[in-house]
Amino acid sequence: MSEIEKILYTGRTHTTGGRDGVARSDDAALDVRLSPPGSGKPGTNPEQLFAAGWSACFIGAMTKAAARRNLRLPADVSVDAEVDLGMTGDAYLLQARVRITLPGLEKDVAEAIIGDAHQTCPYSKATRGNIQVTLSLA
Repeated sequence: MSEIEKILYTGRTHTTGGRDGVARSDDAALDVRLSPPGSGKPGTNPEQLFAAGWSACFIGAMTKAAARRNLRLPADVSVDAEVDLGMTGDAYLLQARVRITLPGLEKDVAEAIIGDAHQTCPYSKATRGNIQVTLSLA
């Protein structure tokens, strides 16, 4: 396992109530009500938050991968992430599908950027070998 040599940022949150609670960041930039998936209650859930964080980070990783090729990502780049919460026997598990839209780029260039981003994105690294992940180019 690799160790961090230099911390760039630390996200800090305080959560109470679990899936029926609230989560707040120490700088008050994040203040969300939580609710269990499918409950119909107001609020978001950890799977949605994880999908949003991974999507944003993945776009950042693609931006760097494109820059290494002297390219810029299209302005309308997007990532649609789906994070499933499921069970196998008594064990809770996650799995994910990440669909990337890179309009205007040749397919082979887009796939190379996606591949590089998947190797460098910290969320991709954290999930690699731990959960089922499917990447696709839209």
